[in-house]
Amino acid sequence: MFSAMLGEAWHAMGANRLRTFLTMLGMVIGVGAVVLMMAIGQGAEASVKRSINAMGSHLFVVLSGPPRIGGARSATGNAPSLNVKDANAIGELDGVTGVAPVTTGKGQVVYASNNWNTDIIGTTASYLDVRSWNLTAGYAFLDSDTRSATRVALLGKTVVQNLFGDDDIDPVGKTIRINQRPFVVLGVLESKGQTLDGRDQDDTIIVPLTTAQRKLFGNQLPGSVRQIMVQAESDAVMGMVEDALNSLLNQRHNIREGADSDFSVRNLTAIANSAAETARTMSLLLGAIASVSLLVGGIGIMNIMLVSVTERTREIGVRMAIGARERDILMQFLLEAIMISTVGCLIGIVIGVAGAVLVSVFTQAEVIVSSQSVLIAFSVAVSIGIFFGFYPARKAARLNPIEALRYQ
Repeated sequence: MFSAMLGEAWHAMGANRLRTFLTMLGMVIGVGAVVLMMAIGQGAEASVKRSINAMGSHLFVVLSGPPRIGGARSATGNAPSLNVKDANAIGELDGVTGVAPVTTGKGQVVYASNNWNTDIIGTTASYLDVRSWNLTAGYAFLDSDTRSATRVALLGKTVVQNLFGDDDIDPVGKTIRINQRPFVVLGVLESKGQTLDGRDQDDTIIVPLTTAQRKLFGNQLPGSVRQIMVQAESDAVMGMVEDALNSLLNQRHNIREGADSDFSVRNLTAIANSAAETARTMSLLLGAIASVSLLVGGIGIMNIMLVSVTERTREIGVRMAIGARERDILMQFLLEAIMISTVGCLIGIVIGVAGAVLVSVFTQAEVIVSSQSVLIAFSVAVSIGIFFGFYPARKAARLNPIEALRYQ
């Protein structure tokens, strides 16, 4: 019985192919838009999460400055108000599991006939642990290298590619020149990708802090650093650690209560979580906007089904006259609505996936077509077909057989 109804529904769809296609078009566009928009939104969300994971967990960065100099306020990170002793004191705070003082600059790097301008990070051996940064080759420098200002370096992936190319040369043990000074490559850092602001984290060389201060950048104030990376035990103690950081540094720098501090503390985890929430909201918003077209498609199905009921009034009367029950007529027209929405949904899924692939190819943006988004789009589309198809089907089922037979 049910298979016969399906056959009848398919025949009715084929009898008016153009009208069926136009009815289906709203659902095709709606589902395609939902799949594409959710793929773009989920891709953006995944990219943000990857950047957050690459940054490290439970992190603060303490930046030197900005103090007032002659009434003018200097840029954050430019004034040498932090030093290594501050970092050592921070390491003694409760809830702190890792501390790494950092000084940064730019450097021209040369190997053989290749050269590259990159970021140089001078820091201690604990930096890799604080940043959750592993090595793919070689080994990290030790605290003894920092004490003796050894000329050793860890290279990021981008630097390796530009200095050594694709010649399968193992950079470990090779000697490079940074600002005309020879350095031995100890290891290669794993790829971290881009930061939330688009900066390439792999375009980096890490050297011991004292080496950077004494032999690369110079240091007017011995022991001073631009920033201090601080890692807390967990999210639960982030607030306590932040308060302790401000209190400790204000005390060490003799900052009076109510006066401006000569440092700033930034909660990188809070910033990252805010970015992740923004990406998640954007993903939901894109899906919601695209879902409006599904609603329009459902209204189109209802309109055409109402027209179909009017055109087939005599057919409905004949069916009732030869024994068709009300529920049989209801099921017949409901099946037609469901089939239109289902076929349109399947075509829309194919178009949405193809669109996502094209977006990825032409824009190099990350897109993720998940089975969950496809299933949601399919379920919503079928539900809309049932919802908007029920009224015309119910109207057809409640026709008076005699009046239906008389309908011209």
